[in-house]
Amino acid sequence: MRNSHVFPSAFLFLLRAGVHGIKSKVSPKQLLATHKLLRWKMHLLCACLLWLSLSNGLGANCPGRCSCDSMQSVQCYRLSEVPSGIPSTTKRLYISHSRIQHLQVTTLGSIEVATVLFLEQGLSNFTGLLALEDFILLASGTESVENDTFKTLSTLRTLELWKNKLGRVPSALPANLEVLKLNDNLICALHGTDFEGLKKLKVLELKNNLISSLSPSMLPSLISLQSLMVDGNNIESIAGPLSLPQLKYMSMENNKLHLIPGNIFNSLQNLQFLSFSGNFLTKIPINLPKSLLSLKMERNQLKVIRFRDVRHLENLSHLYLSENFLSSIDGAQLLTNLTTLEVSQNRLQMLPPRLPVRLQKLDCSSNFIQKVTAPEFQDLRDLKHLFLDNNVVSLFEAGALQRCSQLSNLALEQNLLLSIPLRLPKTLARLDLKGNAIQDMAERELRDLKLLQVLNLRNNKISALDLKALEGLPRLRHLYLDGNPWNCTCSLLRAREVLKAKGTDVKGGQCAAPAERQGESWMSSKKIVRQCEHHVHQNEKSKETKKKSKLEDSSSLIKLLSTHRKPDTGSIPKHTIALV
Repeated sequence: MRNSHVFPSAFLFLLRAGVHGIKSKVSPKQLLATHKLLRWKMHLLCACLLWLSLSNGLGANCPGRCSCDSMQSVQCYRLSEVPSGIPSTTKRLYISHSRIQHLQVTTLGSIEVATVLFLEQGLSNFTGLLALEDFILLASGTESVENDTFKTLSTLRTLELWKNKLGRVPSALPANLEVLKLNDNLICALHGTDFEGLKKLKVLELKNNLISSLSPSMLPSLISLQSLMVDGNNIESIAGPLSLPQLKYMSMENNKLHLIPGNIFNSLQNLQFLSFSGNFLTKIPINLPKSLLSLKMERNQLKVIRFRDVRHLENLSHLYLSENFLSSIDGAQLLTNLTTLEVSQNRLQMLPPRLPVRLQKLDCSSNFIQKVTAPEFQDLRDLKHLFLDNNVVSLFEAGALQRCSQLSNLALEQNLLLSIPLRLPKTLARLDLKGNAIQDMAERELRDLKLLQVLNLRNNKISALDLKALEGLPRLRHLYLDGNPWNCTCSLLRAREVLKAKGTDVKGGQCAAPAERQGESWMSSKKIVRQCEHHVHQNEKSKETKKKSKLEDSSSLIKLLSTHRKPDTGSIPKHTIALV
């Protein structure tokens, strides 16, 4: 403890010498007080220095154009190289908008563990980073990666090299890698050695490259792979079977496939989500795994669906067949657990018959359907969303959807309807009827829709509103009425006040009549309001005048009768009392 006083004492001596001079006199009491004060300040200074030394790995050494946080994450922008001095405890390194053409062994040679590295346009030196777990290189213009660059990253979990100019998969990847994303590069081919030893890899993404084929020899040893995405390539052929026993999600959208061999699924018995959308397939692949939950075949060249080929898919719940050339769909009831069926933008002229009873969503929009009748929907008690927009529906049978006791969303816009369908389900929350030829809103058409929140009647032929119909929609929040030929009478303004009182958001549109109000918005025009107020005032004034005239006539009659009273009695004749 004695040595701890040396520095304060020396400092005090120098202070006395500099301020008071060596010969200045200081009392012992003053000297003791000054000594205690200086010792307290020195303790505070030591504490500050200790705190700075402990936090040196985060904020103090954070390189320029970078931000470092307590979560061991570093983000850097617009660098010409990976800066030196990045805290050694960094687990997440994000570098964007930098410039790097090549990655070399010397660049990453001393990294042992990696968590996220984003390089969008530049990278240089990672010496001393011993806690990194994910490494992501994004949009950096990188053209090549030297052999064994990532080999020493023994605990690397995530490697993402997005939006670069790589022509091949980096070699000698760490064995502990779990996520590899090489999307948006220039990779032309895959080789068996590219993924050698990656027995822990779970996610592989190679979207938007130039790959032309896929075969088992290209994906060896990936026994843990759960997700494979190769969308947006030039894949024309697939050879099988693919030995990916744990695969659950496979997407090959937007390629050039004409045929899918049935044997590629032999080892994919855990596959749940499969997408071949955006290819040139003319039929659904055969021998699909029974484990499948979702199948996407949109934007192909399907003309016929043979449901007997997929009836074994007892777990299938979502089937997407939009944007094909289907003229009819029959047999969908064989898929007993189907809850979503999308067949929009095909060539259907009638609704699919005998649909699965568990169906919750049916999208038949943008076809050539002409009528809606009850038989197609009599067993669809679970249906919640029905899309029939952009068809040519002119006949909608009254009560056709009455059995759909859970229907909440009905889309019928862009059809040929002349009126709102009768006896719609009471459960409707949204009803879209835009772009038909509907001429009015009748109370009988809407009176049961107590739960309706959104009603779209844009671009029809409605000119007036039924006040009773509006009052029967207690939950209406959004009403779209623009694009109709409104006759802006004062009764329409009264309907406006009813809607405002309900708190309904209304898109009202413009007046078509009378001529002096054409082009004005009947929901916001003050001129129309003033005219109607003046009209109301004149009516009230006229009523008051008539009332006053009646009172004057009654008074004159009473006065006339009173002149005929008998002089010897003060009583009013009975007939006079009756008149009064």
